[in-house]
Amino acid sequence: MKKIFPVYVRVPVIFFTVMMALEYFIDSGDRPAFIKFPVVSIFLFVFLFLLVAIEITTSAIDNVTYHLLTEEQKKQLEEVTSISFSDSVLYKKMMKLLTKSVPIENEGQLLLDHDYDGIKELDNTLPPWWVYLFYGTIIFAAIYLVRFEILGADDQEMELKKEMAQAKIDIAEYMKTAPDLMDEKSVTQLTDAASLAEGKTIFVANCVACHRADGGGQIGPNLTDDNWILGGGIKNIFHTLENGGRDGKGMISWKGTLKPKDMQKVASYVMSLRGSNPKDPKAPDGEIWVDPAAKADVAVATKVDTTKVK
Repeated sequence: MKKIFPVYVRVPVIFFTVMMALEYFIDSGDRPAFIKFPVVSIFLFVFLFLLVAIEITTSAIDNVTYHLLTEEQKKQLEEVTSISFSDSVLYKKMMKLLTKSVPIENEGQLLLDHDYDGIKELDNTLPPWWVYLFYGTIIFAAIYLVRFEILGADDQEMELKKEMAQAKIDIAEYMKTAPDLMDEKSVTQLTDAASLAEGKTIFVANCVACHRADGGGQIGPNLTDDNWILGGGIKNIFHTLENGGRDGKGMISWKGTLKPKDMQKVASYVMSLRGSNPKDPKAPDGEIWVDPAAKADVAVATKVDTTKVK
């Protein structure tokens, strides 16, 4: 049996086509699917083995079948297989369907009545593939006109702007809960025992030289009273940890040493030291800090009703 593509072309083409299809449909991130997922490698190995096995089996069947033929059948088979693909019946039918060409011996039927210096013109029919492609462009243009110019659908620029806006929203939402992307605006105070215990461990390992183990202050200020040099509260403390204290005499920045989640735990632990009354605390530094939110609550609670009749 005649085969258009030899086995050394057919097997690699089929194998790599399946492999590329798997890469396209399997989400494997920045690594190939057959490396990230071992089961894909196993599947490709089995598939290649089956391809080779099928080719070997088919070749063996063809050889056996050929030897069972009579001499006359062998000659007929050789005549069929010796015909090139361009001379085959299938190729001729396909070309006639695609081009609707007239045989060269019948070109006289297509001659037009005029000529130019002996150059004659044939009235050939346009190839169907070209005609249908042209009709397709007309249909596409009509759909495009209605969709974008009449119905006002988003064009590429508007789609990009919307996707960029949505991406900013998604990033903002992710940063609210992503521990390593936390900043002073999104940080919240932790109150669970496990987080405070971890914060204490970090505090003891890095902060006791300046603030003492009980937070009473030594070189650094007392962390247990209501006085703060750079402001109290979880956001201010986190900001100080991240960016450091006053230039030249304040605390160093810890953002190169501690992760945002760790600074959140330390800041929460520091806040839990308020009012712990350590022995021999350092004198207060800075000013008494009151949470702005607490001020607002007090203002609302003490607001006088001016409509009350005296």
